[in-house]
Amino acid sequence: MQAAFSIFEHTKAQFLGSRFRARELREEMEQVLAHADEVVLDFTGMKSATQSFVDELVGVLILKHGPDIVQRLVFKGCAEDIKEIVGFVVSTRTDDFMKKNQH
Repeated sequence: MQAAFSIFEHTKAQFLGSRFRARELREEMEQVLAHADEVVLDFTGMKSATQSFVDELVGVLILKHGPDIVQRLVFKGCAEDIKEIVGFVVSTRTDDFMKKNQH
């Protein structure tokens, strides 16, 4: 089952920079992930987001659940800078997770 999660509908903001707001969204998203195979993170309507926001939203998921969690996320409607930030966060947090969990 696939579930949609619109960032803009949840925030009503075109620019997101707060870790606090991202934490709230991540907690909601984790509840959706508990019941869906895949979650579409829809950034349509968003002009920009900070690395801190994306790290709290996606990076913390990787650190908690492992890099495989990214396979259950679909990124939709991302502006170019958001795509770049998501790519950087996914790469960095995947490396962090692998280093922490190697034996």
